[in-house]
Amino acid sequence: MALDYKGRIGHLIRDARKHRGLTQHQLASLLNTSQSAINRIEKGHQNLSLEMLARIGEALDSEIVALGAGPTHLRVTGPTTLSGSIDVKTSKNAGVALLCATLLNRGRTTLRKVARIEEVNRLLEVLNSLGVQTKWLNDQNDLEIVPPKELDLGHIDEEAARRTRSIIMFLGPLLHRSDAFDLPYAGGCNLGTRTVEPHMSALRPFGLEVKATEGSYHAQVNRAIEPGRPIVLTERGDTVTENALMAAALHPGTTIIRNASSNYMVQDLCFYLQRLGVEVAGIGTTTLTVTGKEVIDVDVDYSPSEDPIEAMSLLAAAIVTKSSITIRRVPIEFLEIELALLEEMGLSYDRTEEYVAANGATRLVDLTTRPSDLHAPLDKIHPMPFPGLNIDNLPFFAVIAATAEGQTYLHDWVYDNRAIYLTDLNKLGGHVQLLDPHRVMIEGPTHWTGAELMCPPALRPAVVVLLAMLASRGTSVLRGTYVIHRGYEDLAERLNQLGASIETFRDI
Repeated sequence: MALDYKGRIGHLIRDARKHRGLTQHQLASLLNTSQSAINRIEKGHQNLSLEMLARIGEALDSEIVALGAGPTHLRVTGPTTLSGSIDVKTSKNAGVALLCATLLNRGRTTLRKVARIEEVNRLLEVLNSLGVQTKWLNDQNDLEIVPPKELDLGHIDEEAARRTRSIIMFLGPLLHRSDAFDLPYAGGCNLGTRTVEPHMSALRPFGLEVKATEGSYHAQVNRAIEPGRPIVLTERGDTVTENALMAAALHPGTTIIRNASSNYMVQDLCFYLQRLGVEVAGIGTTTLTVTGKEVIDVDVDYSPSEDPIEAMSLLAAAIVTKSSITIRRVPIEFLEIELALLEEMGLSYDRTEEYVAANGATRLVDLTTRPSDLHAPLDKIHPMPFPGLNIDNLPFFAVIAATAEGQTYLHDWVYDNRAIYLTDLNKLGGHVQLLDPHRVMIEGPTHWTGAELMCPPALRPAVVVLLAMLASRGTSVLRGTYVIHRGYEDLAERLNQLGASIETFRDI
């Protein structure tokens, strides 16, 4: 049924394009995509997001296509046994940080194999509204970014900006480009109140002050203020560290950042800044020393590394379905704690020797899982800043723990209410008890049964529910899956290539 739907939509798009007198190449240029992607869409071989359908409808002035743009749902038939091999895609969080960091450079930036996700699409829309030219170069998702001489900060795309929390990372680079500017309030996952104060304390040493006005952050910069001593971050957050790094990159002196995150996306940003000619010492530690440049104007080519959270997602899929798959290009240094914990729980797997990612620095391995009977860990599972268990990987241990024998405690101390969404596993037969907004107790093993659920509004718990559906007997439906498309590229399609049965559909 899903294939028929995609085929019908593809024919509508093809007919509307021809009616407008456009070639596939011309339509691709209007949509900032490749001709081959348009060819796949018109043949019904491409999953389409709500936003892409709306953009196609606008480009073709076709109400027929626009009418098809309802919420995306997934229909999962299980239980599933996965097999085969899959490559981990490049990091979503590194990709969005690097897109923000391209604002530092007056030259051309080419980013290789960028994650083609909705979060990236929103940022590209914002960059385009500032006058930045962006172009997808090929099917490998290489992306070219060319800034204008002067950014048009007065015409920022507010709708796109409000749909991404990454917009907060514009503060670091933009404070060097304008003495005053406005940024719309940030959006993204619904994870409770997250203060921007840690960002402010990191950027005040560069003269930035931000006031919340009606719907926007109003930023003003005092050029007389410069860092006079090391900046100590009050929160070892990834985006806070990235904002401080980007501010330091265009400060011609030397800036020391203490209590810095050393997580994967921060390291990728550091490697990119080095390509721009910025000196960065202490990469991988909590103290970064940055010697910036007053002007950066270079043509640079950079390959972000693979995504450890996607690698964990695929690993969890194999564990929950008791499958043997090979996951290639796993950034092992950012999964070592997770794997050590899984080994304690009884996971059996093989791994290759290490090799180096395309960025020349990140260590990769290939992992091959074996069906394993797991038991609950003796201690609670909780995240910590790198090199601890990754905060974004914690939710995957909920569905893993549900397959294990015994009781597992998860403590999600970072987010206000993300743990609440893990109780959605109960609708599929799980036994997840919410102890408070940050802690859950999970009893396993679980006999999963298919059900129909609304997609949780938080990215990782949404994927956790999808993975449980893979192991569930019968048919499950996950409704309103935009949040998954925001953080994963073609996840359902890629799981299908491993043997899953997931159909994408919309209510038309």
